[in-house]
Amino acid sequence: MFSIDDGQHLADRLIALRHALHQEPELGLDLPLTQAKVLAELDGLPLEIVTGAALSSVTAVLHGGRPGPAVLLRGDMDALPVTEESGLDYASRLPGRMHACGHDIHTAALAGAARLLAGRRDELAGDVVFMFQPGEEGQGGARLMIEEGVLDAAGERVVAAYAMHVMSAGFPLGVIGTRAGTMLSACDGATVTVTGAGGHGSLPHQAADPVPAMCEMVTALQTMVTRTIDAFDPAVITVGSIHAGTVANVIPDSGRFEATIRSFSVAGHRAVREGFHRVVRGIAAAHGVHAGIDYREQYPVTVNDAAEAEFALRAATGLVGPMAITAPRPMAASEDFSFVLDQVPGAYLGLGAVPPGVDPGTAAMNHSPRAVFDDRSVVTGAVLLAELAAGRLAQA
Repeated sequence: MFSIDDGQHLADRLIALRHALHQEPELGLDLPLTQAKVLAELDGLPLEIVTGAALSSVTAVLHGGRPGPAVLLRGDMDALPVTEESGLDYASRLPGRMHACGHDIHTAALAGAARLLAGRRDELAGDVVFMFQPGEEGQGGARLMIEEGVLDAAGERVVAAYAMHVMSAGFPLGVIGTRAGTMLSACDGATVTVTGAGGHGSLPHQAADPVPAMCEMVTALQTMVTRTIDAFDPAVITVGSIHAGTVANVIPDSGRFEATIRSFSVAGHRAVREGFHRVVRGIAAAHGVHAGIDYREQYPVTVNDAAEAEFALRAATGLVGPMAITAPRPMAASEDFSFVLDQVPGAYLGLGAVPPGVDPGTAAMNHSPRAVFDDRSVVTGAVLLAELAAGRLAQA
């Protein structure tokens, strides 16, 4: 139904929206400035609009001109607590906040898809739900929107759901990639507090030193992954923060480390979670200290339905030809769109947004303070989302 050219007349409008969003990034679940910009952009379109109660979400429904099922398109809206160093003339005006992951593009692209689909409303055999979501960066906004009824906003449960994510590195501008099965990893977090008994550094036998126990835990967790987790169903444990003590000659009472845990299947997720607890508790017992484990299951594995991934790749190929690719492997990033795909079949796609002249292999990655995304990806993203919705309704 759509081609990339169909979105060019919206380019100036969508890029202006993207720049406005980029200049005023907001964090977490409460995005009043962002929500207001989205509502202003959707004003005048034939949409049924509801805003969230527990978060600054926007749910908009477009009813097609002919009967049929409903499909969902998602765009996340929140930014990151990062101080921007991009040098762009539309850089963030708010200190310590930046759209370093490209969610400003996702939001503008979803608004563009709403405008494109509204223009062909009479041709649609069914309804489209537009899910403008806060709180993707760790707050689980998708889960909250599901609880508030986004999947049933059209009056019936959506039959398919799609989302795309721009990449500031790795993929050249305009490349669209997806795959059947696992697309992104699950993400858990853990804080381990090891408590012993402090003392003088010259008399460790009179203390219960948490420091060597913590060090052994950190290294043993890596060995646990390589020796108890299937190499073809991998897991990643990274300890990114470790703290104990104040001076060299005092054994502290306690210490703490924090880890992120990634896995790529339900079975792998269970195995690494159980292994984490077993290793930490076993080492604590061996050292005569206590380990308190705060293990937080954050986002599940993002799994693309095989049929929906195949359809999405066909749709992308129709738009960009050979620049539509099957992603060779899952990525170890995580996404709360996984909560949606746990409920309904669908597909998650990546979109290259590296500016021309920049090497995708060395470009600043998503979440970097120097990440830069090409404006033209807004139009490609808008058309891609519109085509996914229209194409899926046409085949229902």
